[in-house]
Amino acid sequence: MDSIFVMFILALLPILWLVIALCALKWQAHIAGVSALLVAFVEALLVWDMPFNLAATAALEGFAMALWPIVLVIIAAVFTYNLTVFTGAMDIIKRMITSISNDKRILVLLIGWCFGGFLEGMAGFGVAIAIPASMLYALGFSPLEAILACLIANGCPTMFGSIGIPTATLASITALDSTTLAFVQTIQVAPLLFLSPFFMIMLVSGGIKGLKGLIPFTCVASLSFVIPEILAARFVGVELPVVIASVCSLGATFAYAAYYGKHHEVPAEYRMNIPQDETQKPITPANALQAWSPFILIFVLLLLTSKLVPAINEPLSAIKSDVLIYQGEGASPYTFTWVNTPGILILLSGIIGGFIQRCPIKDLYKVMKDTIKQMSKTIMTMLSVLACAKIMGYAGMISAIAQFFVTVLGNFYPLAAPLIGALGTFVTGSGTSSEVLFGNVQLEAAQAIQANEYWLVAANSLGTGAGKMLSPQSIAIGTAACALNGKDGEILGKIAKYAFGYVMVMALTIYFGQALAAWLV
Repeated sequence: MDSIFVMFILALLPILWLVIALCALKWQAHIAGVSALLVAFVEALLVWDMPFNLAATAALEGFAMALWPIVLVIIAAVFTYNLTVFTGAMDIIKRMITSISNDKRILVLLIGWCFGGFLEGMAGFGVAIAIPASMLYALGFSPLEAILACLIANGCPTMFGSIGIPTATLASITALDSTTLAFVQTIQVAPLLFLSPFFMIMLVSGGIKGLKGLIPFTCVASLSFVIPEILAARFVGVELPVVIASVCSLGATFAYAAYYGKHHEVPAEYRMNIPQDETQKPITPANALQAWSPFILIFVLLLLTSKLVPAINEPLSAIKSDVLIYQGEGASPYTFTWVNTPGILILLSGIIGGFIQRCPIKDLYKVMKDTIKQMSKTIMTMLSVLACAKIMGYAGMISAIAQFFVTVLGNFYPLAAPLIGALGTFVTGSGTSSEVLFGNVQLEAAQAIQANEYWLVAANSLGTGAGKMLSPQSIAIGTAACALNGKDGEILGKIAKYAFGYVMVMALTIYFGQALAAWLV
């Protein structure tokens, strides 16, 4: 037992050091990330006896995964936003959104919750943080408010991001029925999914007082997301729960916002004071379409190239290269999908949208150059964190962490199941990666303690939401989108209370809800 505990502590060391560097030492994220990578590399060599070439190729695979598709997606998303600011289109978008309501509590739900949920369901990879956070920031939210609200909003939909890839991957590696697994996941996440919009409003309005008069409205935003997600998972499958839920929520929330605005005065403390220029021309359908064109194109291209349209998806997805990077046992080629990947599609949408907004090529180039410069530290953070995660996975550190929980907790293991899923996403920044790392660990634990396999495996996906909030990658995306570089540690400290609160609710849900599992499956 002593040796298991020692290995558990040593395996956690890169993660512990990362948190210390960010929160206690106040290091910038890119420096903290590189230092955590060095800790993991040295431990892999000295403690886990990993040959130098294997540790190096593991890190190289992490670099590759960070660059393609994650960094690509983030640069594309921030470029698209920066371009709309440069061309003046964002001013039109702001005027249109605030014409629905200038109540910051309503705006955070329309943009962060509904639109952000849609982007997570369609694209994932940080897009649902980068674009909504930058839009809220442009509307006048403080950068901290914008980032934290989008981190909360992005947690619960993670399991069905990118057209359901995390859940589909989990079902594949555990050989469980994907539709049943998705249904169980939606039941587990429903309480927190319902509560998240309430937390978002409380965050941007200074506490529970912000809910005054808005509880019915917030219930509409919540229930119109929760119920369609459960029904979609039960009757459609893993690909569309969040997409369907976010579209339903957007429609219901938009309609209620219009009704609410006609019958209620916005309290002064929650009113967004966006300057009005009397010389501005009225917004016509033509210039509204022009302003929204990049985001409309993102929606259209992501939809047309998704699995929903196999005639387009399959040939584009076939344009790929499989490269064996890691050279050790259990290695599999890393796949570079060159065309049908969110980063390329969002970048293409941004460029075409720029042309529609009559932006010259030289200005497109300037915006892209400035975006890459703006994102340089974020790119370094992504590279180091993903490389650290790959080393930890291949060396056996992740397995040592999981083994400790299974061995020590026994029948109380369900309390830790979501925490393990959260840990995987915290380290890798990816719900899918957490499923790959720990999916079979959860399955084996369920078999060992004779728990329901679907219930415990789904708990891993549940935990990814809390891990996504805390992940240095997610935080780095938000800080880059809102020009708040260097504040990663501060954001981590502020979002931690939400993430740990979510983990506690998740743990109790999984442990005490086990009796429900037999009825669901």
